[in-house]
Amino acid sequence: MSENSPTTDLGFELKKRRRWPWVVGAAAVVIGVAAFITIPLLNPTASANDTKGATLIVATAEGNAAEQALVQFIADEVAPKYGITIEFKGLADSNTINRAVSEGEVAGTIYQHKLWLGQVLDANPDFEETAATAVFRWGFGLWSDKYSSINDVPDGANISLYSDPANEAQGLWVLETAGLITFRDGTDKAHATQDDIATNPKNLTFTLLNFAAQSRALADLDAAVGYTEYYLAADIPLEKLIYAPQAPDEFAGQLTVGTKYLSSENIKNLIKAFQDPAVQEFLATDPSVKGILLPING
Repeated sequence: MSENSPTTDLGFELKKRRRWPWVVGAAAVVIGVAAFITIPLLNPTASANDTKGATLIVATAEGNAAEQALVQFIADEVAPKYGITIEFKGLADSNTINRAVSEGEVAGTIYQHKLWLGQVLDANPDFEETAATAVFRWGFGLWSDKYSSINDVPDGANISLYSDPANEAQGLWVLETAGLITFRDGTDKAHATQDDIATNPKNLTFTLLNFAAQSRALADLDAAVGYTEYYLAADIPLEKLIYAPQAPDEFAGQLTVGTKYLSSENIKNLIKAFQDPAVQEFLATDPSVKGILLPING
């Protein structure tokens, strides 16, 4: 009966009683909505890491074509051997990627070396992640738009290093390996800073830039130490890489997983898939990763 229905002789008392179902119904709806909101929070969905047959997501930075190609190869050609399904996902930034790994939203990442992961964990003590196995080495070395050899680098040259501590250390290691600088005795090369330089015979000066800015600025620098992928993305030819020693193990790209999932069968098999010899063969021969991702022992 609506409020506009013709008046009938039902009496005031009956109308009063008929209001109660509406009140009770509204209360039930409120309780139902609260339960709908509360229950998922009290019973979160299990991570795919712990779910048999679930698809395991391996994430890297958005737009990283070489790392995506590697993950796709493993998904197509290697993962079935270990009874798992892998899928690639690009995420926006380092913290987003690492938080997703730590919380089990994705199974792992190959985005970083151990030193970068150490920086992330220092900055985010609530993250729980482990570098489970080395997978590849990044193409990384000294680039120049002006000189074709390290011997041509002049006195007073301005050389760019990356602005984060881990990759600045790797850049200094390249310069030390090239003989352009030396370190103080006892320097931990994996954590070196400019304060650890003992001799600088060519009086080099250093400009700190981030990944993309460095490759864009190459024409204005004498040289720069950086990752091949950023230079190729900036349409700088590989011939501009004038010195590229094999990076030490500390700078190898790692499969990083959530620490609390290390005992999961899915994650154990994921690690085995990335350790499969076919992965190193792919890195050594496939043109999609040439010069960008290098075999561990290549």
